[in-house]
Amino acid sequence: MHTVWKGSISFGLVNIPVKLHAATENKDIKLRQLHKECHTPISYKKVCEGCNQEVKEEDIVKAYEYAKNKFVVLDQEELENLRKENEDKAVEIIDFVKLTEIDPIYFERTYFLSPDTTGSKAYALLRQTLEQSGKIGVAKIIIRSKEQLAVVRVYQNALVMETIHYPDEVRSVSDVPNIPSEQTVVPKELETALMLVEQLTTEFNPDKYTDDYRNALMELIEEKKATSTISASDKRPVPDNVTDLMTALQASLDKTKKPAPRKRTTRTKKNA
Repeated sequence: MHTVWKGSISFGLVNIPVKLHAATENKDIKLRQLHKECHTPISYKKVCEGCNQEVKEEDIVKAYEYAKNKFVVLDQEELENLRKENEDKAVEIIDFVKLTEIDPIYFERTYFLSPDTTGSKAYALLRQTLEQSGKIGVAKIIIRSKEQLAVVRVYQNALVMETIHYPDEVRSVSDVPNIPSEQTVVPKELETALMLVEQLTTEFNPDKYTDDYRNALMELIEEKKATSTISASDKRPVPDNVTDLMTALQASLDKTKKPAPRKRTTRTKKNA
């Protein structure tokens, strides 16, 4: 597994060297965009709207827009130093709470925690402590230049860390439009709905659920591979601006050429 982050987690005086690995992966099928006429892949370029030209990566700086068209430019070295100051700190578990006290709306992404070379004993201690207490740890961590609130818990035989949103990142329910106010529910309708829930109630088995759309799309792709495969064009037309530039250069060259001097013609006088 690829290591996303390397550091340590501590609770009390116990320090656990750990590595962080993404626990989930996106299985979406990525489709490319081609030009309908020649089947050449469509590319996206970073273009400066003011200069109307493509910008290289080294010519791009980061900035914060604090008002319309008003920016504070942040130097990359400043950002790197700020990130290092926080990232080098150990992740300290600051509280222990019950998992049921955290609404799922707060959860963001899950990572596996693995012990580093010397961390196996402390890792096992935290794992067993969480299991027997029935609690999860609340901590903070810097990932990709962002301070994240996170929880540490046990999943099967491993410790996992799940980043969670801060309260101000979760939008207020009062901002959601058209939510009906409390209404009187017909008892018979409620009874029928509860019976339906009871009939559909089962133990959660994740293997039971599959992505039907993704499977159908892959079947369609396999079918079309056998019957209608196309090759992308590798002949890209010369942009008009290049042609115009050559024309302008040639015109400029022709303009600098001095016209050939005219030959003087001498007239002979006729004898009277």
